[in-house]
Amino acid sequence: MTHQQSTRFERGTDGPKVIVVGVDGSESSLRAAAYAGGLARRQHALLAVVYIQPVMAAGAALGVPVADATDEIAETLAREIRLAAERVKDIFEVRWEFHTFRGDPYNGLVTAADELKADAVVVGASEQAGHRFVGSVAIRLVKAGRWPVTVVP
Repeated sequence: MTHQQSTRFERGTDGPKVIVVGVDGSESSLRAAAYAGGLARRQHALLAVVYIQPVMAAGAALGVPVADATDEIAETLAREIRLAAERVKDIFEVRWEFHTFRGDPYNGLVTAADELKADAVVVGASEQAGHRFVGSVAIRLVKAGRWPVTVVP
């Protein structure tokens, strides 16, 4: 092994430093955020809370203010997360950031995990029955095999 190989950074070898959690306001995503927050606290990792703003070309073509609606959802989620962090600040401290990306949930989370150099990804289990047949975002993330993925029920 050369000196350059021995000093090369390798993600995930010393525990996660950046944990990405996808939130969309659903109960399962909020449970995933709580789980990821505890994991980030124990690992002294940065918690990157990510909301993927859907891009709905059909709605935009009809003149529906889709971007305004998703911006409002993102602002509401960020506000709720700030309030939750404020409530527990005397109990434990977690370093966290809130990010929004545009796109479909799977590709948005992949982009977020890549850009934020995630060591782990946490998502809530899908609450849609059809995903048992077509595949949920969580299943697609696991199959990608690029990060450890935790699915919170």
